[in-house]
Amino acid sequence: MINQMNPTTMSLRVKFACFCMAFALLVSSFLSPPALAVTQIELKDLTYEECSAEVGKGTVTSGGPIMRLANCFIISGTTVNKSGKPVMDADVFGRIFDANNNPAMENRGRLGAIDIVEPGEGTFELRVSVPDALETPLKLEQFKASGFTAKVR
Repeated sequence: MINQMNPTTMSLRVKFACFCMAFALLVSSFLSPPALAVTQIELKDLTYEECSAEVGKGTVTSGGPIMRLANCFIISGTTVNKSGKPVMDADVFGRIFDANNNPAMENRGRLGAIDIVEPGEGTFELRVSVPDALETPLKLEQFKASGFTAKVR
């Protein structure tokens, strides 16, 4: 004999199951940490200048088996953070070329980081060292930054 439920009992069980699932989702949203998403930061109005003697003193870069001198530059520009929240430790990516379109940092896209990028527009500075054999003016291309609105541990 097949045990059949009446429609009222079945309806109550479906409603109870839906209530349990909704309650579990609600409770888990309070217990689980918030998801962190990468926040993109626009970088614009890029310029550069040579480092002062104090900042650039002793700058070297690897050039094979022999260490050779490098030129130090400070790249500056404007940050645009549209997230409405401060972004922490934003990694800066970009490409730097010399006057002859030779890459200044081959196989390296990450150039540094910005500690805190406040919401809206702000400014940043980044120190880079490029091999002294490269000719200026430098070309700064595809610069962007990304980070998180909370410290990542």
